[in-house]
Amino acid sequence: MTQDKVGTQEEWQAARDELLGEEKELTHRNDELARKRRELPWVPVEKEYRFETVDGPKSLGELFDGRSQLLVYHFMFGPDYEAGCPVCSSIADNLSANVPHLRARDVTLICSSRAALDKLQGYKQRMGWSFDWVSTVGADFHRDLGFQHTREELQPFLEGEIPPVVEQNARACGVDAGGYVAEGPGLSAYIRSDGAVYRTYVSTARGLEPVMGYYGLLDRTPIGRDEEGEQVFWLRRHDEYEEATGNG
Repeated sequence: MTQDKVGTQEEWQAARDELLGEEKELTHRNDELARKRRELPWVPVEKEYRFETVDGPKSLGELFDGRSQLLVYHFMFGPDYEAGCPVCSSIADNLSANVPHLRARDVTLICSSRAALDKLQGYKQRMGWSFDWVSTVGADFHRDLGFQHTREELQPFLEGEIPPVVEQNARACGVDAGGYVAEGPGLSAYIRSDGAVYRTYVSTARGLEPVMGYYGLLDRTPIGRDEEGEQVFWLRRHDEYEEATGNG
């Protein structure tokens, strides 16, 4: 471990006060970005998407469950997956804990995947999650937002050198690299107003970090994320860490 500089309490306090000013600037900037996010145009959802749920087939509008707002996490769990994506699973751990708090603010939170409903429900039970999880009927819902890709579209990527993390996560899901990256993660937001459904926000990649609470905590530790140069990605399903570290 590389030793950082050591100083007195007075030196630390001076540096901390300076950093606090920058942190406050970032907080205010985030507040401004949140306001601009809320001011994005609402796009009418005119396609009749359908979903399989534990309560039977439902439309997108019915997934609101009586609330005015809906957040959907597009979970990487394709039809051929044997288990859900480990990274999406780590995100879902954070999502599940927030379900009651979001409901208190008129927001329904669900996950959506392309795998069969019984497979999703079995995995949900294994992980101990509380959110509703639906299976899309067809690929359109995920594909229309850029979260599902064909083998042909992925061919240039697959013909190159596959990153070790992709190979690792593909094995964990029981599929090859092409089958794994055919699915994509994402978050989409909707509102129901006067009987119509509108899409208001979509994000993916590092835009998902707000729902990866462990990163915010790691960013406040002395070593931080400590991911640079790692060939084996550290994120696992929460019931697999001891196995991965050999402590099981």
